[in-house]
Amino acid sequence: MQKIQPDQHDLRIYQKVGRVDANSLNSVDQLLLILPAKPSKADFDKLPQGAKMQAVYRKRAAGATPAFTTRLANKKQTLVVAGTIAATASTFEQLTLGRRLVAAATGEKAGSLGLCAVGFDAEMQVELVNNVLAAALAAAFKLPAFKSQPEPATIKSIRLLGVDTMIDTARTEAEAKGNNLARWLTTLPPNFLDAINYSNLAKSMAKDNGWTFKRFGVRELEKLGCGAFLAVAQGNDNDSASIVRLRYRPAAKNAPANLSLVGKGIIFDTGGTNLKPFESMLPMHGDMQGSAVALGTLLAISDMQLPIAVDCWLALTENRTGPNAYKSQDVVTAANGKTIQTVHTDAEGRMALADALVLASREKPGMIVDYATLTGSVIRALTTRYSGVFTNRSKLHPVLKRIGHNSGERVWPFPIGKEFLEDLKSETADLLQCSVNGSGDHILAASFLAEFIENDVPWVHLDLGAGDNERGLGHVASRFTGFGVRYTMNAILDENLLKAKS
Repeated sequence: MQKIQPDQHDLRIYQKVGRVDANSLNSVDQLLLILPAKPSKADFDKLPQGAKMQAVYRKRAAGATPAFTTRLANKKQTLVVAGTIAATASTFEQLTLGRRLVAAATGEKAGSLGLCAVGFDAEMQVELVNNVLAAALAAAFKLPAFKSQPEPATIKSIRLLGVDTMIDTARTEAEAKGNNLARWLTTLPPNFLDAINYSNLAKSMAKDNGWTFKRFGVRELEKLGCGAFLAVAQGNDNDSASIVRLRYRPAAKNAPANLSLVGKGIIFDTGGTNLKPFESMLPMHGDMQGSAVALGTLLAISDMQLPIAVDCWLALTENRTGPNAYKSQDVVTAANGKTIQTVHTDAEGRMALADALVLASREKPGMIVDYATLTGSVIRALTTRYSGVFTNRSKLHPVLKRIGHNSGERVWPFPIGKEFLEDLKSETADLLQCSVNGSGDHILAASFLAEFIENDVPWVHLDLGAGDNERGLGHVASRFTGFGVRYTMNAILDENLLKAKS
């Protein structure tokens, strides 16, 4: 069986400070050229063969992306793929432009890809180059494929041309590694990424990256009283299910976590006893992408060697049918002692996360962020362009929304609270697993999860509606988008969310 850990081959990224010259263009096979919405003659004059490019630009189709393509008369016959963008464009718009330009440029043989932004101030140039670079790094990464003939590479190296000063790309590269890992794992077939292999992968990554690894298997989870997670896991025909904890400690090994990342890792979701219909089951190998995003975010944090202590909890199991699978009207007890009356076995994600959140919050981290493909309701509310965000600190709503805008991974805040638990009242247990009518299920699911946060730990829940988009989203062209890695890095680095949590 093929190994399940990707080869994160680092692309060589070269930078050429100063004016773009003919020799620079001779080093690239394709050039992504980013121009202002209304480029001037002076902008084109900064480029070799700029008059030719301007002439092609004048014949463009208004509003098209790319704005124009042309081939230069140089040694490499460089293909120029140009796009225009307003100086006021959002991060999402910049990332989307990058994805479209990269797709247009990489349809021919692999080679060196050049990135060049002219006509912008220094700050905007840095932002544009990094965002288009993110798209190039996503496109260059090979997702799992099992064809008899391997897919050819699309990009062999990247050159940043015409930059005013050397651009720090370390964060963009770290975020790309995390996003690529999340997409890789989510794309893997479920017979490759089963719960045992996933746990072993986490153990191997821990060894490679200096993390601490701990696997809580079925027997240990029974001793901890994790009846909600184990209700889902009991449908498996073995004891493969587990909750995995990884620890990144750049300083003191016993330091409490500043941040805990918690991920739903349902390896394959049949729907359980309430079986999904055929078409709905096809993408269910991706129902573990919350855990993949948590792991990818940990990798990005570790790669940048950020000075924060981080725990990562992965709730890994399948949701199967069978004689031992849990059923509607079962009553189970979670690790915090709360009893749950099950309603629908396809609402398994909140069950698996409930106990993982109890374990994470008992260690009193500074903040918990969890990631899950939890509800179809959030997609009905937002489409697959946005993800839903929820928190037990309602004052954070404007900040959480701003993080989405600034990272390009857009979210919309929803309320939670005790009032919504009125719809989860049970006559036989403390809580219903979900409401029978399903109305507002994304809000009810988040309100349910909030009941398993101990010690009043600040908590943010991402319901990953935008984790699966058939046409790609932002800078990512693949169906599974790895949504959440950039979001969390922006929360840590730009919004300092770990200190703005009260």
